[in-house]
Amino acid sequence: MGDTSVIMDRNPLKPTLDTLSDSQIDAIRRIPSHDEATVSVIEASRPVDIFTGDERFELEQKKIFRKMPVPITVSSLLEPGSVIAHNGYGLPLLVTRTKDGEIHVFLNACQHKGAKLIDDCEVHKQNKMTCPYHAWTFALDGKLVAAARQETFKNFEKHAHNLAEMPSCEHAGMIWAILDKDAKPDWSDLHEQIHDDFTAMGIPKARVYGRRTFELDANWKVVLEPFLEGYHVQRLHRNSIGQLFADVPSVTDVFGLNVRQISGKADFTPESLEGLTDNIHKTVTHAYQVFPNCVVVTSPYYISVMILMPRSAGHTTVDYFMLVPDAPKTEKGEAIYEKSYKLIQDVFGGEDFWAAEMSHAGLKSGALDRVTYCGLEETILTYYELLEGRL
Repeated sequence: MGDTSVIMDRNPLKPTLDTLSDSQIDAIRRIPSHDEATVSVIEASRPVDIFTGDERFELEQKKIFRKMPVPITVSSLLEPGSVIAHNGYGLPLLVTRTKDGEIHVFLNACQHKGAKLIDDCEVHKQNKMTCPYHAWTFALDGKLVAAARQETFKNFEKHAHNLAEMPSCEHAGMIWAILDKDAKPDWSDLHEQIHDDFTAMGIPKARVYGRRTFELDANWKVVLEPFLEGYHVQRLHRNSIGQLFADVPSVTDVFGLNVRQISGKADFTPESLEGLTDNIHKTVTHAYQVFPNCVVVTSPYYISVMILMPRSAGHTTVDYFMLVPDAPKTEKGEAIYEKSYKLIQDVFGGEDFWAAEMSHAGLKSGALDRVTYCGLEETILTYYELLEGRL
């Protein structure tokens, strides 16, 4: 976990304690004073081959990433009448939002010869998509609306050549899809408490200030682990954000397959909540692991969303989004957001992601057979139990 906040003189939406969900408020009130917090003493480990083995990677792909709903992007990235290509899961996808606000996820393959309709991964404001190869044109709902020289195709029916669509939905401010066009949609694992929490935090209506894709030479679970434990914070982040946090466990709750951790900032006491009217995210940090591969971390004036997409046993694509309540209104506000965006990339990219790549290199070397966990890493084991239950 990590909070990379930059001091700001005003919060446009003022997220106070009472604006959060009842469940979040309950968890915050369960945070003990740091001098009264207890750390578990545990004996636990996992075999290295869950990170390095191709067999485990293929099993995860079959049972989870090609069977269950996975996050594609944040909802607010797409305004009505827009489209973006997405390649993070190793499948060429198109995500569209029609003028009526409906979301669709298609395979990015023209129904003529399979060419990609859009090659870059930028958001495009447009109502149609035209294949650059032979100029077949599709609407944002996937329907073929025009084919060049249609009269030269015998018995040609446009409705038989619509884009191949994946089951998709919006939940908790994110766009989800099942990466099997023939799958029967099952959204039962998308938990309502996550929706309630994220709605209270303003995620569905937040603005994407910045986004960046990282290509990491590490297993996706190695990338995920730091966001499930506080053991590394005062050590790996000692020169950046480590001083903001105490060396104690978070208050952890599990909702279905999802894990929520809430921790008080350094020197937190329950008494500090009484009569508190200031921005609650200055006092506590929320960190979510939304199953299977999405991380959400709060800071006082922005929220970080990361989608960790496995490409192989030793490579992960991470899409990072910095969400803010609204566009900056002044030059000072813009400067603060710009500084925040740079800082968070330095912390997550230059420290957490760097450590993941260093760790994976060591795991591949054969130097150890098992990875050992301490009491401050107990939430990692909670997550692995949830993951293993689906394998």
